Amino acid sequence: MAKILACAALICILFSAPTVAATAQQPGNPPSHEVPPLKIASGDLIEVTMYENPDLSGRFRVDENGDITAPLIGHVHVEGATAEGAATAIESRYVEAQILQPAESHATVFIVEYATQGITVNGEIKNPGVYPALGVRMLNDVISAAGGITPTAASKVVITHRGDSEHPVSVDYNPAALTPVIPQVQLYPGDSLIVPRAGIVYVLGAVAKAGGYLLDGRRPLTVEEVMALAGGGGRAPALKRAQLVRTLEDGKKEMITIPVNLIYKGKAPDVALQDGDILYVPTSAGKLITEQGISSALGIGTNVAVYRTTYQ
Repeated sequence: MAKILACAALICILFSAPTVAATAQQPGNPPSHEVPPLKIASGDLIEVTMYENPDLSGRFRVDENGDITAPLIGHVHVEGATAEGAATAIESRYVEAQILQPAESHATVFIVEYATQGITVNGEIKNPGVYPALGVRMLNDVISAAGGITPTAASKVVITHRGDSEHPVSVDYNPAALTPVIPQVQLYPGDSLIVPRAGIVYVLGAVAKAGGYLLDGRRPLTVEEVMALAGGGGRAPALKRAQLVRTLEDGKKEMITIPVNLIYKGKAPDVALQDGDILYVPTSAGKLITEQGISSALGIGTNVAVYRTTYQ
């Protein structure tokens, strides 16, 4: 028995799980992500400056066809081009129309106003919605403006840049870590940000620290590990008849008896947990509860604590 308690204590230390407000997973150096240049879209307002030709300069709204109407040359298609690309196209049109000589045709383009002025924030965020971004904004500033992440948020975010929807970027983000992971990532008007939900398992009944534990590591969390995270059994736990309630693909629930005491002794295989699993540890004097009763017990609790784990 002393050997079992010592092993349990060691596991508890290795897999300690403080509350969301105080802890997070171990951070790493966030990779740098190259952001594609912003491209002009319909509805944008651009400012064209022709060097030493103020009469050909001005501000122009990009129409529904992706064109602007420039002085003397009419329609110029700029949708999908960067500011530099649009300037080159305008210079070429003035030369082709023989209005300016190549040595005289120098344009600069500045995007004054984006049709999509906001950054869309969705997912596990306290106040999802569209937040204004008249210029470049930093990732953490946008999330803070949206009220921060929820307790069940994963420790990463997914960013889709305007004009590059085919290549979303996943970035580690964990401001609650002991060493916060807050990458210096820039967001632009029209970008979207999604905070995924982390998987979660619940441990109820005769355990020291009942609650939900996030599945936010790189490998599955097991019954033995989550019991260590929950501080082991509480008062008079019936470890030999713990019950695991699992929701199947068809929505039905099944209840599996888990001999936690034999798992501790290495005489029974450990069980990998899945998102939504409920592990219930009855007391030795208590009656066997049904899976409906276990699920109902979880639903009754309005303030179920959620813990971030440190496992990888």
